[in-house]
Amino acid sequence: QVQVVESGGGLVQPGGSLRLSCTTSGRTFSPAAMAWFRQAPGKEREFVAAHGWSGGSTNYADSVKGRFTISRDNAKNTVDLQMNSLKPEETAVYYCAAARSYLGSRPGARATQYQYWGQGTQVTVSS
Repeated sequence: QVQVVESGGGLVQPGGSLRLSCTTSGRTFSPAAMAWFRQAPGKEREFVAAHGWSGGSTNYADSVKGRFTISRDNAKNTVDLQMNSLKPEETAVYYCAAARSYLGSRPGARATQYQYWGQGTQVTVSS
């Protein structure tokens, strides 16, 4: 069975930074893509960032470009999300997701493309 576990959430002031981590485990599972999504109360889950197998295979939501950085350690099957200049409206539960494969030059932004999901970690941006 595949397990996806997020960590690093918490309370941060507006303009502050937070680093989320995600670990994917499974004896025979090596994810082709790992991604971060977020969902605020009453809102749809939205794509944040994704990372393929290499450093050049990244995909960012327009709203986070220049502020968030996704990084991956393929050997450990982990992915981190460095979030800078956080805004109150980015308060949400952040979910890590993994996909067995992806097509094209970069991993996709659709939630349906990801088969495995973590339980989420709460990020609260407030003063």
